[in-house]
Amino acid sequence: MMEEQKSVTQMGGTMRLGAYDCELTEGSRACEAYGGTTKISERHRHRYEFNNTYKEKYEVRGMKCVGINPGTNLVEIVEIPPPRWYIGTQFHPEYSSTVLHPHPLFISFIKACI
Repeated sequence: MMEEQKSVTQMGGTMRLGAYDCELTEGSRACEAYGGTTKISERHRHRYEFNNTYKEKYEVRGMKCVGINPGTNLVEIVEIPPPRWYIGTQFHPEYSSTVLHPHPLFISFIKACI
């Protein structure tokens, strides 16, 4: 759980809501999906976060933390490097996706499938 929510016993209104900044690692699949930009902002709706205590252990075994919130150092995006297409996000890409304007990560996934 997010540190500021560990002492909360009444769960109403304690979620991490709204848009948060994220800095992407250059050359990552996520960065490529966003057209090479390294600064994005995405919408959140959750109570949990990536535990940075384990960040190094994940990365040594192949999963890379490629999207970081610059203000809080929270991991926002993880991926397994190619050849696999594996991207996990803390945010909700579906919140900014429509049929006519799909989210960049969805487009990247479909391209990988094709």
